[in-house]
Formats: sequence, structure tokens, C-alpha cells
Amino acid sequence: MGKSKTTKFKRPHFNSVGLPVNAVKEADGAEEEHDEESCPATELLEKLQSPSADIREFACASISRVVQQSQTIPGFLQRDAVRRLGPMLLDSSLAVRETAAGALRNLSACGGQEVCEDMVRHDVMTPLTALLRECCTGFDTAAVAMKDQSNPVEDVANEAANLLWNLCESSSQAVSLFNKSGLLDVVVQWLERHPHNVELAISAAHCLHTVTEDNPELLRSMNTAVLGALEKVLLSSQSDMAHTLLRTLAAGTLWNMKAGLPAARQAQTLNAVVATLSQCLDLDAGVLIPELRRAEEANHRNTPAVTEAEQAQAAVEPAEEEMDEEKDDAPTKKKNGKTLKVDTDFSDLLPRGKEELREATALLTAQQTSLEIIVNMCCSDDPSDDEWEEESSSDESDPGPDGLCDGVSSLMSPLCLSAEVQGALINHSIPEKVLKKTAFPREEATNVCHENPSWRGLSKRMQRVQSRALTCLHSILSTMDAESLGGEVALQGAAQRLSSLVFGAQEILKDKEFLEAVISAMRSLLQIIASKNISQCMTPQQLMSLSEAATHCDVVSVRVNAVAILGITGSTLAKEKGTAETLQMIGNALLQVAMRDSDLVVNGEALDALFDVFADGEEAEMAAKNISLLPALKALQPVFKAKIRKEGRGKYSPQQLCVLDNIKVNLRRFIGYMEKVVKK
Repeated sequence: MGKSKTTKFKRPHFNSVGLPVNAVKEADGAEEEHDEESCPATELLEKLQSPSADIREFACASISRVVQQSQTIPGFLQRDAVRRLGPMLLDSSLAVRETAAGALRNLSACGGQEVCEDMVRHDVMTPLTALLRECCTGFDTAAVAMKDQSNPVEDVANEAANLLWNLCESSSQAVSLFNKSGLLDVVVQWLERHPHNVELAISAAHCLHTVTEDNPELLRSMNTAVLGALEKVLLSSQSDMAHTLLRTLAAGTLWNMKAGLPAARQAQTLNAVVATLSQCLDLDAGVLIPELRRAEEANHRNTPAVTEAEQAQAAVEPAEEEMDEEKDDAPTKKKNGKTLKVDTDFSDLLPRGKEELREATALLTAQQTSLEIIVNMCCSDDPSDDEWEEESSSDESDPGPDGLCDGVSSLMSPLCLSAEVQGALINHSIPEKVLKKTAFPREEATNVCHENPSWRGLSKRMQRVQSRALTCLHSILSTMDAESLGGEVALQGAAQRLSSLVFGAQEILKDKEFLEAVISAMRSLLQIIASKNISQCMTPQQLMSLSEAATHCDVVSVRVNAVAILGITGSTLAKEKGTAETLQMIGNALLQVAMRDSDLVVNGEALDALFDVFADGEEAEMAAKNISLLPALKALQPVFKAKIRKEGRGKYSPQQLCVLDNIKVNLRRFIGYMEKVVKK
């Protein structure tokens, strides 16, 4: 049913640090129950007016902690918390500034898109912009001589950078204000501090990665200084995971800025970007995570005693893990016609210290981000690729060779990938490296994460990297030809790997994110294999079981891909002898979906697949007769028409309706074709 468009990813949150637990531990009592009567918002907000800087700092730190319990956020918003916290960003005390920025940052991270937009409407950007500029002028004057001490101005800047990032990620108005306020140069200054403060540089890089996406107005502000700063980051040689993440974000930012690059530097920059992503994917998290955990244990053995702050943090970590689990039900939204996952993963709010855990988190974030960047590289900027192909819906549409309207039976029209991008991806072995990342996380790494509460959230991160790799594989398969992907041997190897993923652990099929990713990759691969007449390593029974599981999923795209896989498999089998019985199973399954699925798009895809499977051949004719396909389609025809009339206009886009109209026309034509077959 038209083109299969890969999701274009938006930047995921990576809040590199949280507030020090010793700054907010006094607020523990506020975590118990937060109904309207016991909400601490009123008392804490009143303390912001105290003449004592210590009390103002305590109030901000307490708010920062309390709002991590999302049910308390409405109480703060109803009491005008944003307008009351905003002036604290410019408080005479640096400690108050830092904790106020942290409170607003946590409010934005835990409140989601609607809260961020509300914060922007309440003018949080005005004091934030002033704070950002003051931080830049105060970096040098606040520099400390002792190596092990932090620069207090940089600590404030880091919290402010994360707040800015959260706001710009969720609010187009915040991005517009970023552009108008000329904050690009400010954020670049923070990026340039990476040799001695990588934490601040990562926060700045996340912000740049977000604001440069789909922002032509900002591209006009780009200059050689900005490009130079990003290229210096790419050339940095530090091997720690924090710098790996920093280089990945810089690479993504340069990709976002590709339209503003000088022509003479485009090829060189593209190669540097892909090389950076390739180096990131070379890292084996399954080996590195156990090593980092062993290093943490060794450090603990050398530590004389556990501090009070660490004990308090141990009690906080399970709550952070729960917030990470909420990510599974993340909603989606639309941006410029593209489906974007809204990231509600707050497990990145890690305490100071725990360097090994921070390194492991940075590694997995870098690899997830690298895969998302590659997906976006494979996504055409042509807006028509975001929509189903528009075809004439009139009965006079020119039929294709099989008597059906053009475009409808082409399940996977290849998208266009420029020769330069494709060449860079192949030269750096990106397809092979992506395929490796589709493997399940190593057992040793998974066990390490499960054994320690503070590391447990990494298990979901490893699974997310796997799911992103599967989505990335789908994107690559959709945009490259079989020869570029390594020919028959490489494609069969990919099919075997996907087969082992799907049929090696049935329980994992209950994970919606994994199922959505693996079934889209499977569809792309089967389409290529079928088009090249390459033998499949998966049996029809295996594909039936996969599709059966997928058709019960409540994610529409999963059900669409499931019936498409049945269509691809059936149309291939219809050319072979002795396949009538299997075709009957496939036909019955598709009929059930066409008649019973609640979504018209899925109904249409199932009909489209039926047209492909039973279009021609003796085996198909025999199977169609045995399942009484013609009477079933005749009974379905008026129901399908009525459903389009009743539900179509309000629920589906014009492009979707156009395709559904084509299927309605093709259903009538296919019934006519089947009647001729029966009369033979």
C-alpha cells in the first residue's frame, strides 16, 4: 500500500547528571503521598522569598526532588511555580541559581511536552537566556585553582543547558526564541570547554543536536567558528565513553547542518560523520559493561566507608528504575508528517559520582544515538516520502499489468539514497555493524545489570539499542539494493540472524518496541529476497506464527507489516508446486484480518496482500476455491465500502483515503477476475 517510510528519530533525552543527593535529602519526607491536601508546593514556593540564601537553596533543591514524582507537578503549576522559580535563576547566590535551574530542569524532564510548552508560555526563557549569557562571562572569573574542585559557574551552566535542551526538544516556541536570542554562540562556547569539562560539553552537544534539527533559520546563523568547534570535537582522541557520546552528538549536529555546509567541505564532513558513527558502533557493550561494573566494585573495595549520601542514593535508585520502565508506554506525536517517539526516560538523572555507571550509560546512549542518526541519513527529505503514494481513486485509473491500479501492489518501493551517503555507509561497513547490533545483549552484561539495583536500568537501554539497530536495518534495507548489501550470501545471513532473533525467544515478541522493529526489518528483508528469487531460510509456518503474534498487537504499524509479510510469503509460494495447503492458511489469516481488524489501514493492507497471493497460478486457484475466497470477498465488499464512508473522513488522512479508495476499486476488479477463474 505505497511506500514504507522509516521513522525519523528525534533526539532522546540524556540528562547527564542530577542534583547532588546531599542537596535534597532533607526533602525525603515529601515523597510519601502527594494529594491536594498534602502537596508541599505552597510551603516550598513560599520559602523562595526567604531573605536567607540557604533557605532559598533548600526550597529549590526540595522542589527539584519532589517534582520527580510526576503526580505532584500539577500542584506546582497551579501555584505559578514557573514564574516564581524563574527569578531564582538570577539569584545573587550561585548555589540558588544551580538548584533553581535543577528544579526547572526536573520539572521539564518529568512533566513532558505539555509542561515544557507551559513553561515557555510563562516566560521561563527570558531569565534562562540572561543566565546563559552570564554563565559565559563568568567562566574564567570563577575558575578554581584546585584540580579536583568544580567550577561553580560551570555547574550552574550545566543545569541551565539541560533545561534549555529539554525546552527546545519539546517546544517549537523555545526553538524560535533560541534562534532570535542568538544563543547558538553561547552553547558553542560550552561545547569548546570539552577538554576540561566534558559533562558541560555533552549537555551543550545534546542541545545543539536538538536545535539544529529541521531548523533552516538557525542554519543561516552558522559560521566557520561553529563548524570548527564541531570538527575539533570529532577530532578529539579521548577514549572514554563520555567523549564517545560527545563525538556522536557532534556528528549528528553536523549531519543536521548538512544544507549549510560549504560545498567544498561536504564530502569530507560526510566521511568524518560516518567514521565517527562507525567507531561508536565498533564498541562492544556486552564486554565493556561487565568491565565497568568490575571497576566500580574495585573502587568500592578501596573506599573506607559508604557515605550518608550514597546510602540515601541507594534508596532513590529504585524510583529512577520505575521511571525508566514507564518508557515502554511512551506516546508518539507528529512533526512535519513524521512519527516521532516522545521519550519519557528519566533514568539518566544520575548522581554525581558513580563514574562507571555514567560511562556505561554514555556508551549505550551514544550507540542508540548513532543508530538513530543513520536512520535519519537514510530518510529522504522529500516530504512525499512521509505519505502513502497518491494515486487516482477513480474507476478510470489506468490498471497495471495485473489489472490493478499502479502503486497499490508495490509494498516496498525503494526510497532514494544519494550515492555519496550510500558510499560512505558501505565504505565504513555500516550495514554489517548495524546487523551485529541487532543481536540480543550478552548474558554476562544482562546479569551484571540485574544484580545491582543502580545498574538495572541499563537492561532496558541495551534492549533499546537492539530495537534501534533493527529499525536501522529496516531503513538500510529499504534504501539500498541487494548488490550494495552484499548480494545473496549477505542477505541470507541477515535472514538467518533475524530468524534466530524472532524464533529463538518467543517471550520477547510481547515487547512492543522490539516487535515493531523486528517485523519492519523482516518485511524489508523478505521483500528484497522475494524480488531477487533468493531462497528463504524461514519456513512458512514460522512466518505464520510471527504474523499471528503481530496481528494481535495494538500497534497499527506492526499489524500492517504482519499482513504484508504474509502477502510477500504467499505470493512467493504461489509460484511453487504443492503449496496450496499453505496458501489456504495464509489466505484464511488474511481474510480474518481484512474482516475483523478495527483499523481501515490494516484492512486495506490485508486485502492488498490477498490480491498479491491469489493473483495467478494453479496452486493459488486451488487454494482460493478451498477457502471460498470469492464468496468471502463478495460479502466483504459492501462492508469495506461502508466502513470507508463512515470512518474515513474524520479518522484518516487524505493520502490514506486515496490509497483506500484504490483498494476499493481493486477489490471490485479482483472479484471480477476471480469470477472469470471460477467459470473456466
